[in-house]
Amino acid sequence: MPVEKGEIQTALTKVGLADGGDLVSRDMIRALQIGDSGEVKFVIEAPDAAAASRMEPILEAAKAAVLAVEGVTSVSALLTAHSNAPSTPRQAPAPGGQQPPSLKVGRHPTPQAGPQAVPGVKRIIAVGSGKGGVGKSTVSANLAVALARQGRKVGLLDADIYGPSQPRMMGNAKRPASPDGEKILPLTAHGVTFMSIGLMLEEGQAVIWRGPMLMGALQQMMTQVEWGELDVLIVDLPPGTGDVQLTLCQRYPITGAVVVSTPQDVALIDARKAIDMFGKLKTPVLGLIENMTTYICPNCGHEAHLFGHGGVAAEAKNLGVPLLAQLPLELETRLGGDSGVPVAAGEGAAAEAYAALARGLVEGGMG
Repeated sequence: MPVEKGEIQTALTKVGLADGGDLVSRDMIRALQIGDSGEVKFVIEAPDAAAASRMEPILEAAKAAVLAVEGVTSVSALLTAHSNAPSTPRQAPAPGGQQPPSLKVGRHPTPQAGPQAVPGVKRIIAVGSGKGGVGKSTVSANLAVALARQGRKVGLLDADIYGPSQPRMMGNAKRPASPDGEKILPLTAHGVTFMSIGLMLEEGQAVIWRGPMLMGALQQMMTQVEWGELDVLIVDLPPGTGDVQLTLCQRYPITGAVVVSTPQDVALIDARKAIDMFGKLKTPVLGLIENMTTYICPNCGHEAHLFGHGGVAAEAKNLGVPLLAQLPLELETRLGGDSGVPVAAGEGAAAEAYAALARGLVEGGMG
């Protein structure tokens, strides 16, 4: 007999909360899906990030309760938080009495003789794309979390200065502290050390800078942030082939670049431009990632290729570079990015896809 949604909801009513009620009565269950073979997926949405951080035992209890339902063969669940929780005031003093950094972000770059290593950072991997909208920032955040779950010391730099999204995706938008007004102390989330220009701005505030200021801001975030000892620093580049890409590849020893694209022809046209740019900058292309490659209908299990399929794989073969991953299009990935809990931090098909990507980079000596 197929598993009914009511049976799952009944099981979840048995998971009580410390402040009263249960997951169902408190309306905390989202995106409940039941597959034909008894696979159950759902999301627990906490009132805020602080509450979510205390609810790991609730998540495990909910998974156990659902798995005990007759006919359920597997359970995949994520813990998220409302995205409209009150944000930390941008000018408030940081914990421990440290003041927000007084440095001017976006100054002109300072002179530099040749490529300069970032202290403590063993490898730098740039994640780029020829165009926007292909999921480059989502891949960057999830790859960083997946590498951290592999036991690596990982940093994530949001270099998409015009459109910084990593504070939202990583679930931490506090203003960084600075002990001396020069060095910046980065934030941490999901085992990853990260920094973004978005942490220095009000959400929704536009950055209207010319090239030299972009270059100076990148230089500051590379060299003035106390990254500590890292096995790998993931740099989430802006789309295209502009000043930030040129500055990064010319001023720092980049281990290699990963190019993200959807399979459709329009995206591949621009991905080829990104690959050509890295070639001209003598930055090795470690491989390509085909994002949003398949979509599985949660109701009927039908597999659809909304953006085509296999285009990136064919391009990788033509170029003689590895196809690092073919990542699915899933609701959980979007929910994770919006709520600040990357899907790679949980379980399920999407998380395993990122785990496999991270394992491949580690085993290949690139992560």
